[in-house]
Formats: sequence, structure tokens, C-alpha cells
Amino acid sequence: MRRPWLLALAALAAACESGPAPSPRYHLGEPYRAGGLWAYPREEFALDERGIAAIQPPRRGLTANGERREDGMFAAHRTLQLPAIVTVTNLETGRSLRLRVNDRGPENPARLIAVSPRAALLLGATGPFQARVVLDGPASRAAIEGLPGQAAALPIAAAPVEAVTRESLAPPEGGRAAAPRAEPARREAAPAGAAAPSPRPPERLPEAVTQGAPAPGRIRLEAGRYFRRDLAEREAARIPGARAEPLGPRGRQQQFVVRAGPYATLAEADAAFARAMAAGLPELRLVVE
Repeated sequence: MRRPWLLALAALAAACESGPAPSPRYHLGEPYRAGGLWAYPREEFALDERGIAAIQPPRRGLTANGERREDGMFAAHRTLQLPAIVTVTNLETGRSLRLRVNDRGPENPARLIAVSPRAALLLGATGPFQARVVLDGPASRAAIEGLPGQAAALPIAAAPVEAVTRESLAPPEGGRAAAPRAEPARREAAPAGAAAPSPRPPERLPEAVTQGAPAPGRIRLEAGRYFRRDLAEREAARIPGARAEPLGPRGRQQQFVVRAGPYATLAEADAAFARAMAAGLPELRLVVE
């Protein structure tokens, strides 16, 4: 005969094992501070960036958007809407995976994205690695479609349109009436920009590795973009070895980016990042070129 306290202990262990019930939802959130720098979440559907990826430590519970944390094809990002679908490529091995971004992170602001341990293993990474992150816009829109947590769309009332009537007039004196033209067949106009909706991607994406050619790059520190050269040069003076570089074609809207490096190792880049943080610069990231 089992003792009651043993049954209660078993039930408690089962509850701890299963954890809180998942409740997937759309999540954006307010700006927050993590790892010493502020992050500003925003909707994006055309992201293509290169930086340093981290490996998520194993964690239990629910993700930032209410899904269960699992060691699968998942990732964390500091600012993307949740969930989102991205392709992460390890530039050092050439391997790529499609991952579902459903959590906030990484804590280290010098890292572009954090992938699950299982994803890191399939990508051939045992520690931080150079990565390219490309967001799948249609799949990401489909992933959030209909999820709770989104603001309701504002109703738009179209202006009433009355039927257009036409009247045939007699030709002027000395003129000749034109032969009546056949009325063209009417077709329903498709809404501008309308496209077939993408199917909702599954919460658990398959472990489908794509092998490409390795393409590691140079690691540099980027410390903000400015429309005025003098402001960019002033910020660059606060970082040893940094300079203000023009970005894009010349013109009234030309920008200037503050960059330092390249660095021979990731350790050197991280040290430069830490020095720039200590100097109080608010917009910092490591990029791979």
C-alpha cells in the first residue's frame, strides 16, 4: 500500500516536470535594459544581419511569448517580434538552419542572437560563432497571424459609391454619330498588393541543415549611425581607433557610421565592446563584414 505522502510527492514532482501550461501569443513588449544596454523591440520583416551568435543555456519554464522552452529549433532575439522565423547560418562552417524565435535574449548585448544547444550542435558550434541572420518575412507574418496579444485592427469604413449612369447625346449640327461600342466585361479588381497567405509554420521546425561554403569575415565594433558627420566624429573620438565612415551615396540623407576594428580575435572585439560600454555609448554592436 502506497503512503499518501509518497503519492503527494510524486504528484508534485510531475507538476514540476510539466511546468506551467504553455499559452502561445504575439509578444513585442516595452523597451528594456539587459546586459547594460537598452533594447527597443519593434516589428521587422526584412532583417538581414551578420554578427556574433551565442548558445542559450538550458532553461525551463515558458518563453517570453508563452511557449514551452525546449531544446529544439528555437532561438532568442533582443528586439524581434515573437514569434518570428529566421535562417541562421554559421559563417565558420557554412551550415544553416531555420529557427523559430520565441524568447528574449541573449543577455550579452554584444551577441546578435542566441540559439538553442541542439541548434548550435547542428550548426557545428561549441561556443560563440560568426552568424548571419535572415528573417523570413512571409513566414514570420504567418506565424503571428491570429495569435492573441495583437492590437485589434481599426475598422476602416469605405466611402459610399453610387452607380455611374451614362446618357447618349445627339451629335452637334453637321457631325456624325459614332457607332456604339460594346461594353467591356467587368472584372473584380484584386486588392492592391494582395497575395496568397503563407501557411502558418509549425511551432516545432524540422532539423533541416543546409550545407554551404564557410564564409567567415572580419569582426568590427559599430557604435551608431548619424546624419551629421560632426556628431559621428565626436562619438568616434570616445572609442580608441574608431572613425566616422560615410554610409551610402552622397546626398542630403547620407549617414555616417561609427566603426572600430577589425579585430584579430573575438576576445579583442569583446574587450573593445566593454570599453565602449564603460564610456557610456548607448548604441553598440559587433558586426561581421
